[in-house]
Amino acid sequence: MGNDVLPREVAELLPYLTEAERQELDGLLRNLPLWLPLPGPQLAAYTTQADIIGFGGAAGGGKTDLACGKALTQHQKVLILRRDSKQLQGIVDRLRELIGNDDGFNSQKGVWRLDDRQIELGSCLHVDDWQKYQGRPHDLLIFDEAANFLEIQVRALLGWLRSTDPNQKCQALLTFNPPTTAEGRWIVDFFAPWLDKKFPNPAAGGEIRYAASVDGKDVWVDDGREFVLEDGVPVYEFDRNSFKPEEVVKPLARTFIPSRVTDNPYLMGTGYVNTLQSLPEPLRSQMLNGDFSAGIEDDPWQVIPTVWVEAAMARWKPLDRLPEMDSLGVDVARGGKDETVLARRHGMWFDRPLVYPGSQTPDGPATAGLVMAALRNRAPIHIDVIGVGSAPFDFLMEARQQVIGVNVAEKSTARDKSGRLGFRNLRSQLWWRMREALDPANNTGIALPPDSRLLADLCAPTWKLSGAEIYVASREEIVAKIGRSPDYASAYCLALLDTPKIDSLRAVGGERENVLRYNPYA
Repeated sequence: MGNDVLPREVAELLPYLTEAERQELDGLLRNLPLWLPLPGPQLAAYTTQADIIGFGGAAGGGKTDLACGKALTQHQKVLILRRDSKQLQGIVDRLRELIGNDDGFNSQKGVWRLDDRQIELGSCLHVDDWQKYQGRPHDLLIFDEAANFLEIQVRALLGWLRSTDPNQKCQALLTFNPPTTAEGRWIVDFFAPWLDKKFPNPAAGGEIRYAASVDGKDVWVDDGREFVLEDGVPVYEFDRNSFKPEEVVKPLARTFIPSRVTDNPYLMGTGYVNTLQSLPEPLRSQMLNGDFSAGIEDDPWQVIPTVWVEAAMARWKPLDRLPEMDSLGVDVARGGKDETVLARRHGMWFDRPLVYPGSQTPDGPATAGLVMAALRNRAPIHIDVIGVGSAPFDFLMEARQQVIGVNVAEKSTARDKSGRLGFRNLRSQLWWRMREALDPANNTGIALPPDSRLLADLCAPTWKLSGAEIYVASREEIVAKIGRSPDYASAYCLALLDTPKIDSLRAVGGERENVLRYNPYA
């Protein structure tokens, strides 16, 4: 609620006040804060002690006003971000209304310098634009319409949330409506206890939960105590001298506070509610009610529909006794934040991914060792040999394993299931085979492990038809879209390959050396 307008009763009395009364009134008004939160969700978000605050859900709940209010009254160094810089004007206008002037605002640099605080406005249109802000600490980091950002942008900038003032509370505020595209689904996972109906231990609005980001994934814990991970499990009783400082994990407090237009008295009676009610579904449910389960539309050219992947994950159940392993898919980390992912297939049941940071697979022998440890039943190994994958391929060959090097850039001679369309390259073929396996009409019974990264990866690429050839978006195009390499999906597409085992090939007269070098996709 802004205090930029005097109550009508006071305004009407102004001409009749004495000079002494005017001075007294001026003194009272000078002591008022620039902004006060509305009672209800906005006040709860303003006063919460959570480190990371999610706020919104429905349209008209006062998200932008909360962002401006916190920036002006609670914090010293503030960074307010929108995905596109063109969308910042509304925030600038509201700050100008609250402050009462443009004093201290450098529109070229997007910085507002006030007596006791600095507010910077910026954007992250491109994947790596977050790097513009690294190294500069802020005690309030605001992502306005956070679902429009890439997950990697948000997580990367959260690492710079800090202050040199020990008395200053550092917070991040993420305001958002339900995502309308698949790229925004990450926000539901980020605030899973509040937004994901499948979360095993749901949280109430405003309730504080604790989570730590470990290797880009959230580990939800009971409280804010520091811990170390041993075999992926948090351990609280540990000797600090036995661990590097970066191995000690400090969870941060998160909360999500839902708000609706009905919580904002300034929009009630303006016709805004009627506008939201007239929206078509599922947009009406998203914007009026803040319904995060309302339909998120796929791109019409998305290779694999989201509902197909979700159905395959719903079929997945842990098995007490595994059938023989039929294939092992390996996508080797290419450096940076990439991960080496191993996908194991037993019939059409796929096991949970084995994931290793790139630092654990620095060379061919290290990767080959992990692959052999995961191998069962002499299953064929399918490995992407472009770039860094060639070294572990060579080591696996020397170890006399049945390994098939897959160069996804090579030309494909295969046809789709209809027999009418070909593929631009082997990569397009592999992705399309996964689409055909997941298509409910084909009734393959494929079961994929429930994993948010795998879901996001499989739903990321789009395709186009060039003549009579299917072309699936390149790895580089997917990285530009979701901010990371689709390592999980790549491994599972490789695991879907159906190469006969050595024993089967030898049974029909193959020599061992020829069998080991057999590549049905060459």
